[in-house]
Amino acid sequence: MNQNKLETISNLFDGKEIRSVWDSEKEEYYFSVVDVISDLTESNNPRNYWNMLKKRMTEEEQSELSTKCVQLKMKSKKDGKSYSTDTLDTKGILRLIESVPSPKAEPFKLWLANLGSERIDEVFDPEIAIKRAINYYRKRGYSDKWIEARLKGILDRNKLTDIWKEGGVSKDYEYGILTNEIYKEWSGMKTGEYKSYKGIRKESLRDNMSDIEIVLTDLGEIATRELAKEHKPYGLEQNKVIAKMGGNVSKVARDNLEQKLGKTVISNQNNLNYQYLEKKEKLENKK
Repeated sequence: MNQNKLETISNLFDGKEIRSVWDSEKEEYYFSVVDVISDLTESNNPRNYWNMLKKRMTEEEQSELSTKCVQLKMKSKKDGKSYSTDTLDTKGILRLIESVPSPKAEPFKLWLANLGSERIDEVFDPEIAIKRAINYYRKRGYSDKWIEARLKGILDRNKLTDIWKEGGVSKDYEYGILTNEIYKEWSGMKTGEYKSYKGIRKESLRDNMSDIEIVLTDLGEIATRELAKEHKPYGLEQNKVIAKMGGNVSKVARDNLEQKLGKTVISNQNNLNYQYLEKKEKLENKK
């Protein structure tokens, strides 16, 4: 786990406070298991409840969930001091909810079942997923013209990953490395750094870009795709060179535009209607 964490209080579960830690490198939240147990069961001693649940899982050879727990220091709601606390990522928390025999957990389980059913329907009819995405963007206030460009950008991105696959690159983390090469070359920031600059976390970076930023991003990826088709690199290292070349095409365009505008086109603005309130804390190294 990283040493530098951002600790925040997430207002989930009908307004109840669920402590969480944001891992900026993994781009993942880790939630306090005890807090979730406390809300779902309304137990007077949620820590004991969790210990009994872990014991039951072990006896039933279902200890996968408890073994995925990560201990992180969080401030106690009682005395304000920091204590090591069992945490789970988002997927783990959803698995935990499914494991808790509580009436309050039933709405969550029903929601998960409906969600699974919707995704199965989308397998048979992919248009449902497209409509869902369009409706989501419309509710967020995006114009139909912006949505059309966004969907085209997704298609162009898939064309790029197809070329990378042909060049011997197929793993998600490798795509991330190559994408960082493109971004860093034209913007001076890796994807995670760019998101941090804009004040976003798990949200999509492109959904929070200005029109100019999106154009430069698309240009870098399209240029990378065409250069890869021409030079046919193979393997991660060769593709990194091409990705940097593609990013440089956007850098030249950016520099030229900024010279004429007399200002930067990189913006720290986002499209969120909320703001993260956080306090940076350095967690102690465990020897």
